[in-house]
Amino acid sequence: MTMARWWRGAVIYQIYPRSFLDTNGDGVGDLPGIIARLDYVASLGVDAIWISPFFKSPMADFGYDIADYRDVDPLFGTLDDFDRLLAKAHSLGIRVMIDQVLSHTSIEHAWFKESRESRDNAKADWYVWADAREDGTPPNNWLSIFGGVAWQWEPRRRQYFLHNFLASQPDLNFHNPAVREATLDNVKFWLDRGVDGLRLDAINFCFHDAQLRDNPPKPAELRTGRGFSPDNPYAFQYHHHNNTQPENLTFLEDLRALLDRYPDATTLGEISSEDSLATMAEYVNDQRLHMGYSFELLTDDRSAAYIRGTVEKLEAKMTAGWPCWAISNHDVQRAVTRWGGGAHSDDLAKQLVALVCSLRGSVCLYQGEELGLPEAEVPFESLQDPYGIAFWPNFKGRDGCRTPMPWNGDAQSGFSTGAPWLPVAQAHSERSVHEQEAQPDSVLNGVRHLLRWRKTHPALVLGDIRFLDAPEPVLAFVRSHDEEKLLAVYNLSASPVQWTPPQDLADMAALTDHGLLSGGIVDGVLQLPAHSVFYARLG
Repeated sequence: MTMARWWRGAVIYQIYPRSFLDTNGDGVGDLPGIIARLDYVASLGVDAIWISPFFKSPMADFGYDIADYRDVDPLFGTLDDFDRLLAKAHSLGIRVMIDQVLSHTSIEHAWFKESRESRDNAKADWYVWADAREDGTPPNNWLSIFGGVAWQWEPRRRQYFLHNFLASQPDLNFHNPAVREATLDNVKFWLDRGVDGLRLDAINFCFHDAQLRDNPPKPAELRTGRGFSPDNPYAFQYHHHNNTQPENLTFLEDLRALLDRYPDATTLGEISSEDSLATMAEYVNDQRLHMGYSFELLTDDRSAAYIRGTVEKLEAKMTAGWPCWAISNHDVQRAVTRWGGGAHSDDLAKQLVALVCSLRGSVCLYQGEELGLPEAEVPFESLQDPYGIAFWPNFKGRDGCRTPMPWNGDAQSGFSTGAPWLPVAQAHSERSVHEQEAQPDSVLNGVRHLLRWRKTHPALVLGDIRFLDAPEPVLAFVRSHDEEKLLAVYNLSASPVQWTPPQDLADMAALTDHGLLSGGIVDGVLQLPAHSVFYARLG
């Protein structure tokens, strides 16, 4: 593996800084908190960290509404703190990736403050402005993913501005070359500072249809998507015109040309479109993004058929690119709850990490996934997420996966000496790092062992993938790289099952040094306990 390809097969640990560790008692995690726990992160055996936004922001969307791309919000610390974080991570052999939110800013950004003042200032066309229709209504039917119309009236200009998310997150006008240049310059600021990679939020939202054409309606039976539910009016349209425009491809090539000046740096694009897998295939190659990240496994469907179908579809379409898989992040219900059917099991938590770490591609693990944390119950009066507040009670928002990281059994689980921004879940305190450190069979120690074991098998890190026919709930595939060929099998259910491997796989040697609950071959039949795995070297 060349130095410039460190990201291929890498395990990337996502840190949501608000909820990782608070060092100053204000109830919000900070960069010094990340520094203080980097030794713990290194002990997991991950290759990199991805830090969610820590930039200056009014925090309407908790940092995804950026007021200054080049400064740290005082809530999280200072630029000097970030430099110290970078230095310590590198000393531990950990790469550092940061979020970049390029498609929109905060209304508090200096660019927008100038743009909104008039139609003839230097930043007048840096955002997406449009006249009202004759009856005063918005220029078209576009909707915000956070609910409601995607246009906000600005009386100073007597025009509407576009926001695909919150009304306080105005969309930049990427049709303006000055916007593209300024955006790339902001990216360069962090590359020059030494970051190893960029996770690009909502990267397919940079461009809009310049003609502002209406989106077509979507039939009721097709109103599904990733990141929104059927009761959200956003689901009522095909989003053909407010994102994923062809002009975006040229911008991605300009972005890649910048990245190529930093040979070790990588990009990971978050992509959510009408056909996210097809868009990933288009966006990820040697001229555009290094890796693509989708919501396709952040779903409720956990069947073997769905997982196989998703991976195979991407493999067929993305012949030149490199995927990155995740089953948890800061936007969705935690995986052991979402895919566990309400029953919690350490074997399930370990199996899910093993599964996502065995697919072809790189991996994003979300903080707490290594502890097997379930989704936290957050009462309505404690909610902070504007998305959840708007769609309560059908959709409870994203706070249940964003509660503080449990470090020990003390008050507030060792996260803060003050009142935390979200309540600490009691169920999490019982699964704290301190508790699990002392248990040899804990999820934490199981994940550590698994990640070390994975690195000894090039087929799992870099190999290709071929799925085998197996009945539900068995998922089976073969990973191959150079001379190594491995069979991987998972029982995705809470009951024991049997499966007879194909005859051409008869020459196999079971691998049992991965530390997971394992199945075994008896008289040619694979016996798989609930939530177990089976790995074997093939001849």
